[in-house]
Amino acid sequence: MKVYDFVVKDTQGQEVSLSDYKGKVLLIVNTATRCGLTPQYEELQQLYAQYAEQGLEILDFPCNQFREQAPESSSEIAQVCQMKFGTKFKIFDKIDVNGENAAPLYVYLKSEKTEDKGNHVFKDLLLKLASIGEKREGSDIKWNFTKFLVNRNGEVVARFAPSVKPSEIEQDIRALL
Repeated sequence: MKVYDFVVKDTQGQEVSLSDYKGKVLLIVNTATRCGLTPQYEELQQLYAQYAEQGLEILDFPCNQFREQAPESSSEIAQVCQMKFGTKFKIFDKIDVNGENAAPLYVYLKSEKTEDKGNHVFKDLLLKLASIGEKREGSDIKWNFTKFLVNRNGEVVARFAPSVKPSEIEQDIRALL
């Protein structure tokens, strides 16, 4: 099984086959518009602007599971991101990344890479404190802006903690391009 085997929905509710992204390097991110990490959209857009022509695609999956920090509709989220951060990469329909209603794509991603990379002890502690009282198990996504890096063959090669800024993984992306 590969990332290409999944079908997801765009902000208009239309099905999109991830096989459309065959041969591309993918950065798949669960996001939120009202999170302390939301400014990461700026760096995501910078990476996209710099590397899209070389084959990078950023796939944005808004998620409202972490302190309800993405309460808008999917189309409103896309509008906010385009207006506030100038995003040009693909924003998909809002999904769950954990629990019984987790999107199949995220079930797969979490099974491929169970641990976050990134050693930001202080930031990770803050995220832990923010999620007190929220049940997390094993490979569950810990917070908004967890990033999965996928190579051109559709294989998940890395999972980065929410506290890892997009610019910090630029070298990993360049190595796959």
